[in-house]
Amino acid sequence: MTLPTLFISHGAPTFALEPGIIGPRLTALGRQLPKPRAVVVVSPHWITAGLEVATSARPETIHDFGGFPEALYQLRYPAAGAPEVAAEVLEALARAGFPGRSNPHRGLDHGAWVPLMHLYPQADVPVVQLSLPMTGSPQVLLALGRALAPLRQQGVLLLASGSITHNLMDFRLGGGEAAYAREFMEWVADTIAAGDLDALLDLRRRAPHAVRAHPTDEHLQPLLVAIGAAGEDWAAARRLEGGLVYGVIGMDSYAFGVTAGGANQIDHSASTPVSAAVAAH
Repeated sequence: MTLPTLFISHGAPTFALEPGIIGPRLTALGRQLPKPRAVVVVSPHWITAGLEVATSARPETIHDFGGFPEALYQLRYPAAGAPEVAAEVLEALARAGFPGRSNPHRGLDHGAWVPLMHLYPQADVPVVQLSLPMTGSPQVLLALGRALAPLRQQGVLLLASGSITHNLMDFRLGGGEAAYAREFMEWVADTIAAGDLDALLDLRRRAPHAVRAHPTDEHLQPLLVAIGAAGEDWAAARRLEGGLVYGVIGMDSYAFGVTAGGANQIDHSASTPVSAAVAAH
C-alpha cells in the first residue's frame, strides 16, 4: 500500500466549526483512503531551527490562537500519538541528512488538529507532528519531503497543512472577495496541472500576486513538502476545491501521487483531476 500525500489548507481556526465546502470533501477523502498506520503532520505553526518530531503517546490539543469564539477553546482532538512511527520519521530524516530530535512534550497545534477534525473526525488514526524547518529555501523543503517519501509505502500518510492564500491583513480588513486571491489559486492549479516544478519552486517571483497572497511564505512552504514526499508521482494530483472564505482565504487542497487505480485512488466525488479542474475555469 502506497499512500498519496496531502496539502490541506487549514484556513482560520474557525474552520473547525465552519466546514464550508472543503470540510465534507476532506471527510469523504478520509473514508476513501486506506486507513493509515499514522498521519505525520507538518504545520506552519511549529517552526524550529532544527527539525523536531513529537513523540508523545498522547499529544494534547494546543489552542494557539486568540480572540475567537469560546466554543473553539473547548474543542479537543483526542487522537493517540505514535512513538514508534515518530522513531521511523527520525530514522528517515537522518538517512537523508536531516538530523532531528525527539520532542516528547509537543502537542498538536491548530494547523494539525483543525484539518484532522474533518479528515478523520473520529480521531481514530494516530498522529505524529513534525516541525517545519526554519528555512527560506524551496529546495530544502522539497528535499525534506523526499526524505519522508519512503514512509508512504509503510502505511504512513503525510499531511502538509498550510494555506493556499494567507494575507491576514486583508482578512482583518474584510471587504468581500478579492480577485487577486482567486487568480493566485488558479495559477497554482494551472502550474500543478502542467507539472511545472521549476515554476512552483520559483513561485514567489513567477506567480501573480504571490507576495500579496503570501506576505510571508510559511503557510505555503508545506506544499513543497507534500510534493517532495510524493516523489516522481507528484504530478498525479487531484485538486479538492475549497473556494474562498472571508473573501481572501483560499481553501483549495491537493492530493499528490494519486494513480489511476489501486490503493491510492481517490473518487471523483471528493476531488477533481487538476487538469480537469483547470479546464473548467
